[in-house]
Amino acid sequence: MITLQNLTKSYEETIVLSIDQLEIPKGQCFGLVGNNGAGKTTLFSLLLDLIKTSTGEIVSNGIEVAKSEDWKSFTSAFIDDSFLIGYLTPEEYFYFVGELRGINKEAVDSFLETYKDFFNDEILDQKKYLRDFSKGNQKKVGLIATFLGSPNVIILDEPFANLDPTTQIRLKQLIKKETESREITLLISSHDLNHVTDVCNRIVLLERGSVIMDKETTSKTLQELEAYFSA
Repeated sequence: MITLQNLTKSYEETIVLSIDQLEIPKGQCFGLVGNNGAGKTTLFSLLLDLIKTSTGEIVSNGIEVAKSEDWKSFTSAFIDDSFLIGYLTPEEYFYFVGELRGINKEAVDSFLETYKDFFNDEILDQKKYLRDFSKGNQKKVGLIATFLGSPNVIILDEPFANLDPTTQIRLKQLIKKETESREITLLISSHDLNHVTDVCNRIVLLERGSVIMDKETTSKTLQELEAYFSA
């Protein structure tokens, strides 16, 4: 479980995030939506200790994120292309991530075999660096790397952006398969209301850093979100 308590993030006099309490239970596929500037990326950056809280605490599986790095052993994320290493090939990058997670090359190769359809023959064996791939193909590498090593917590910021329609559909299928096959706590932020309501069983709506809506996903959730954003 991930717990946020009395959490705020401020820059000088401006409060960009303020959440009194939020709990994300183990095994939940959690969707975070909101307009630009709502605080989605700020929240994920705090969860990953990339930036420091102004007040409050974040606890992941009993570990306070700001005070220990033990949570890193069961957590993976892809926020943007800064998580990649541009001067590596995709294979080299996957081997690097595998080494960090104690996985040898043979196991990484076996892992990658299961994602050939997702890669669509555009990623592996291309003999070029990550920096030379399109934004969409860079994202494919970053997304799949998050599943390497079977982490218990996965955080994805705008995973559907820059992907072609076929890959978006395959990503949704992948997310559903992973969350159904094992108890992953998967956190997704997205501007795409259709995709996020399709794969997430809970939706939280942020507006100006505060939680406006928090509910289990139903057949009416998409309509409710569209009504909110069109008001």
